[in-house]
Amino acid sequence: MKLDSLKYGLALVLATTLLVGCETTSTADEEPVEPVAEGSANGAGETSSAPGEDQLTEQQMAEQKAQEAAQKEQSAMREVRTFYFDLDQSTIKSESRAPLAAHAAFLAANPNSMIVLEGHCDERGTKEYNIALGERRAKSIAQFLKVNGASDAQIEVVSYGEEQPAVMGSNEQSWSQNRRVFVEYK
Repeated sequence: MKLDSLKYGLALVLATTLLVGCETTSTADEEPVEPVAEGSANGAGETSSAPGEDQLTEQQMAEQKAQEAAQKEQSAMREVRTFYFDLDQSTIKSESRAPLAAHAAFLAANPNSMIVLEGHCDERGTKEYNIALGERRAKSIAQFLKVNGASDAQIEVVSYGEEQPAVMGSNEQSWSQNRRVFVEYK
């Protein structure tokens, strides 16, 4: 007998909860919400609790994916740490600009990060000339990084001239690999 009254009491509580949960109130200011039919524009036939809520979530997801892709691309660009120069030049090549911009963005976002720009030259020219040219190359990259958001305090410039060749040899292929600036993160 006690079990039967407990069943009826529980059924009464569930029925009341169901009725209260399904009750809707409407005011004159609210727009009526139309039910979404299966196979409609929202795709899976789901109904949303607020108009545009699913679209906003999809938009946010798309923005998040785009942001993640941009971060991956910048990370990949930062993998490029050696920048090459033409003979007797300290002008940054156009193909170096995107990776350098990625380094600058990283430095701007991480003010405690520090880099050393190591300038190098091929074996042609005097030692003094090559030290000066390596420094000009490293300084041109430093200037590019500063213009694009890095601070002066984050950048150190060093020139090794011809003293640390990347490739041994006395031909154009070897020389072109030695005319470089290397970005070293501390």
